[in-house]
Amino acid sequence: MPDADTSALALAGQLRALGDDALVELLAAREIRETGIRDFFDLADALLDPESIQRALAHLDRPTLATLAALGEHGPASDPDPAHLDAALKLALVTESNGMFAVPASVTQRLRQWPDEGLPSAAELTSVPPPPAIAPVSRVDARFTDTVASERAFTTTTSVAELVTSLQHESARELARGGIALPDSKRLSAAMGVELDAVPSLLDIASRADLAARQDGRWMPTAAATQWLLLSAPERWATLAESWMDALPADIRSLLALGSHASWGERLDDYTSWLYPAGGDWMRERIATYTRDAELLGITADSVPSTPGSELLAKGAQPAADSMAQLFPAEVHTVYVQHDLSIVSPGPLAAGLDSRLRSIADVEGRGLATTYRVSPASLYRAMAMGETASTVREFLSEISSTGIPQPLDYLLNEAAARYGLVRVGAIDGARAYVRSTDDTLLRTLLVDQDVAALGLTRAGDRLLSRFDYELVFWSLAEARYPVVAEDSSGNVVVLARRQATRAAASTAHSPAVTLIEKLRLGSSSDPEVTGQAWLSRQLDVAIRGKLGLTVTVTLPDGSSMDYQLEPTSVAGGRLRARDRKSDIERTLPLSSIVAVGPAL
Repeated sequence: MPDADTSALALAGQLRALGDDALVELLAAREIRETGIRDFFDLADALLDPESIQRALAHLDRPTLATLAALGEHGPASDPDPAHLDAALKLALVTESNGMFAVPASVTQRLRQWPDEGLPSAAELTSVPPPPAIAPVSRVDARFTDTVASERAFTTTTSVAELVTSLQHESARELARGGIALPDSKRLSAAMGVELDAVPSLLDIASRADLAARQDGRWMPTAAATQWLLLSAPERWATLAESWMDALPADIRSLLALGSHASWGERLDDYTSWLYPAGGDWMRERIATYTRDAELLGITADSVPSTPGSELLAKGAQPAADSMAQLFPAEVHTVYVQHDLSIVSPGPLAAGLDSRLRSIADVEGRGLATTYRVSPASLYRAMAMGETASTVREFLSEISSTGIPQPLDYLLNEAAARYGLVRVGAIDGARAYVRSTDDTLLRTLLVDQDVAALGLTRAGDRLLSRFDYELVFWSLAEARYPVVAEDSSGNVVVLARRQATRAAASTAHSPAVTLIEKLRLGSSSDPEVTGQAWLSRQLDVAIRGKLGLTVTVTLPDGSSMDYQLEPTSVAGGRLRARDRKSDIERTLPLSSIVAVGPAL
């Protein structure tokens, strides 16, 4: 097939000229694997495989497909619409040489087969109009939509806050096969007050907003999460909504923007099927993921964009936050501290107050009116993070409209007296020790199953663990012991919870980079040898396909000349070819050939 060989020759040259970043992007987009690829010609063959082409065509919209089909039917052109060609160029479905754009024969052949498979023909790609415009939502429906959307947005924002707070107390283990370990999923589900199957979606939202990240096989809060928890509810929502929009691929964003004031239901599905005729389930699943989260975040309600959702798509995060702030319940700044050690907030507590109160008390009831409870364990936890009886008393006095009841005052004094009874330090900066003036407490630690994983053993008046002292400290704190960390001099040290760090994604050792290195080097580290190998492969393809080439040769006087040749053989370091212009056979030394390209 001369046309196929011509396409492979042109594409191989184009691939060789691409930069490494562009090649990495191409290999990922086309899902090309390293197996069987030795050089750029093998890569071109893999990209021109019919199944690979069909997978790539599924990612293109109708105008781009129409441009491809027309270019394939009418031949190379110098002025196709660049707006409808960029995506195809990035997927190596178009070649470009000297300003002329062409579609490989394999791509054209694949498009010609579409009608037999129920997909549009080249004519139908341009003649079939889009589905009818989506009807706008009435103002009455919009008010109902906003009510439902704001309730969902508030619930999701609150749930994500609970998720982040729970991860601050204890990270969650990621299974090797993916997904959160069941015990941790149950803990997070209880903390958020949601069903177990809702945990992955909410964790996705938190991760997308850079509030939680996986590190060393565990999900942890990030440094950004601490600041996020101090924002107001509308500002927290805006962060989640903006990260949702930022993550939208360009094609999906343009689709959803079309319905920023109308339903995203069946008619959006119809329009998606028209715009991406080969997209199939792949495109529908991509949209379903983002529309699912749009429902959770109140960007839509029952597939209809809310007013804040429309603002988000049309104007950005800040106008959307201003709009959502009018729909969210008002924050309160005072609470009721009761004799039974519970604290009741009559409405959503201001973010800064809520964040600090959570460090002092445990959340018992969630919703518009939240209930917190102070306990010895919660006070020990607060003191481990730097609070004292005085700072806790001062804070509660400022926010309580009922003062500090006597039972709570007694509890504060008792917790302060016992805090530090258990002390944890490091031996030689590695293993941890645990000591206490209360030997009964040390004996209790040895038999307590909640901390058995620490492997504590008795060594005189201390307990030893093979784990580092920070891990031992937080394990004992979570088990509600009055524990403090100390340095080598016995001074109390306030430890910060471990946070995940976001590292830039590295492709240094990815399979794509390894393949590119192999393609660049060929079989030799000598550039001259590599160039000769490239020339040999070009000539081999031309001979096999009986292709015409433009061969540039260096003459003895140092000048160069172009010949229009049809190569017939290579032997003994010389090329034999028929000169198409003069219709004679020429024999040229390979060492004199400086460039080879398609025939003019």
